[in-house]
Amino acid sequence: MRYDFGSDNTAGMAPAALQALVEANAGYARAYGADDATARAAELIRQRLDADAEVRFVFSGTAANAVGLSMLAWPHEAVLAHHAAHVCTDETGAPGFFGHGVGLIGLPGFSGKIDRTALEAALGEPEVGHRQPPAALSLTQSTEYGAVYTEEELRHLIEPVKLRGYGVHMDGARLANAAAAGFDLKDIARLGVDVLVFGGAKAGALCAEAIVMFDRSLARRIDNRLKQAGQTASKARFLAAPFVGLLESGAWETGAAHANLMAQRLAEGVAVGTPFILAHPVEANAVFVRMPAEAHGRLNEMGWACYRFDDGSVRFVCSWATDAAAVDALLADMAQLSA
Repeated sequence: MRYDFGSDNTAGMAPAALQALVEANAGYARAYGADDATARAAELIRQRLDADAEVRFVFSGTAANAVGLSMLAWPHEAVLAHHAAHVCTDETGAPGFFGHGVGLIGLPGFSGKIDRTALEAALGEPEVGHRQPPAALSLTQSTEYGAVYTEEELRHLIEPVKLRGYGVHMDGARLANAAAAGFDLKDIARLGVDVLVFGGAKAGALCAEAIVMFDRSLARRIDNRLKQAGQTASKARFLAAPFVGLLESGAWETGAAHANLMAQRLAEGVAVGTPFILAHPVEANAVFVRMPAEAHGRLNEMGWACYRFDDGSVRFVCSWATDAAAVDALLADMAQLSA
């Protein structure tokens, strides 16, 4: 393999995150989240969001999403989400498992953004005793197709949901990339999001995400819930410390900005120097390219890891570690392929 563009998960830890992990390893620390690194990481997240909130660290985005959604819907209810959202396509029913039967209602929309009209139609459906009614909305920022919601777009989706008294969850696995693209993190709490997954792994941390509860009432017995779910780390400092390194150094933002820049470089090269076309606008760190299976197979044979996504396009994801030379070499090989 020459370079793995299959996911931003394939990159290692960012240097700032790794250094913070090494520093946290020195000496002793209180267990189960009572340590200084965990407290510091939580405070840094609150500062970035400009909001008072409860913060807990877990081992995966899937657990963070599923536990978060279980706070917002009863087992006989459902969550509205884009049909291509991670919670719908890549979590093996975890929202329903952690929510003891919570359902998912998939909605359409270009590039992973929920269509406003489709949402309003779903909210307007009559409630009947034979199917799960919606009780919450799940949004992904940036989306599975690399799009970034604007504040206005989010407001138009969140307001009608909140007016009905429903909850709002945001999957922020790639929140750093959205922020680097210009999204104001302070808007999340202002818009009425109840539970946020603050992404760490894709930003260069270890295998860790943060559950942020703006509605502190949702945190009632959260530690019991996480313990039962197998998401309570005895040595919690090792989940939290990488966040400290990324946030104190600014690498959470600068790494994402670099990833976005590499994606733009790749997208521009595809558009002007290859026989292929872009399937979606490139706003964050993911590039989706329309190409036949034969061309995709040839790229894999050449050592470029990339895979076909749900819509049939081939996805290339850049990370904090992607270098320009790799992008340029990939483009050179793509230019030799036939459309």
